[in-house]
Amino acid sequence: MKAIVSQENLKKALLLSERATSRTATLPILNNVLMRTENGRLKVSATNLEIGVHCVIGAKIEKEGAIAVPAKTVADFVTSSPAGAIVLSVQDHVLTLKSETYKTTVLGFDTAEYPIIPKVTGDTVATMNPEILKRSLASVVDASAVSENRPELAGVYIAFSDGKTVFAATDSFRLAERSGVSKKGRQETVIIPRATAMEVIRLCDQNIGDIAVRIADNQISFSGEDAEVVSRLVDGTYPDYRKIIPEKAVTRVLVSRKDMEDAVRLTSVFSSNISDIQLLCKEGTLSFSAKNSAKGDALVSASANVKGDDFELTVNHYYLSDGLKSVPGDEIVLEYTGTGSPLVIRMAEEPKDALYLVMPLRR
Repeated sequence: MKAIVSQENLKKALLLSERATSRTATLPILNNVLMRTENGRLKVSATNLEIGVHCVIGAKIEKEGAIAVPAKTVADFVTSSPAGAIVLSVQDHVLTLKSETYKTTVLGFDTAEYPIIPKVTGDTVATMNPEILKRSLASVVDASAVSENRPELAGVYIAFSDGKTVFAATDSFRLAERSGVSKKGRQETVIIPRATAMEVIRLCDQNIGDIAVRIADNQISFSGEDAEVVSRLVDGTYPDYRKIIPEKAVTRVLVSRKDMEDAVRLTSVFSSNISDIQLLCKEGTLSFSAKNSAKGDALVSASANVKGDDFELTVNHYYLSDGLKSVPGDEIVLEYTGTGSPLVIRMAEEPKDALYLVMPLRR
């Protein structure tokens, strides 16, 4: 193989692909990226057997070929190298990188050892603007479970339909939902792993145009003009989360996002080992407080427009902060839905396509 590429394009391809590699001693080939010439361009791929990433960049191909090389080694070197053209050449499983100012060699592997990344074929389920896709996934992914005890909760639920795609995640303590406009949609529901959602968010930053989604044989792909993420789907049935979203509210509070973020941040300093803070809504004022026997206490009030009964509840401040990030707008609406029932955060203005729900802590 011999190809000439720009340092900037190669760096982007390596950084995107490297995250899909696996640091495992049992299958060392998964620590590598696969570099292959294809249709007059250079294709950089990586997989950890659950997620696969492809990134194609422009290149001047002088000789066809392929090699698998250690992802971190090559990515670190290329990232640190100066801008300009890089000549890549392969001889006897050794990759040589050469520019006007340096020449280096990296020991590689036979590509025959590299696992095949599944190709998802078939019709497009949906096409989404990358900004909308990124925004939607970023709004919900933090609410997914970290533990794999219930695999379906350790992923993001996606419901495709004509013109609209709904994203949701829950770890049973909080729930986030966000919807976005899509094209060419058809009825389809899937669960993607949390790690896949993070890779797709990064994919959306690559300036690759609209993202086409395809589903086949328990695999899903998100592909743009020059890059693609392929992933297995999570087996299982997602819980009917809509049933836990309260239909009515006892109290509605319109509050400034910044005021609430500041109040949560200040009071969280004095939370206990269960990360609890108290919300008190009384006489048209919303207050936040926390008390720690080893540190002290704090009480912060925020101006608010309150409609309904007074209330008091205790919540995890990390979950509440995540909710404030998940629901956009300068102002937000808090809905108190009764003792022991969830606190709901909604958008104050249209299109009201996001909501977040957090369960209260028992005191």
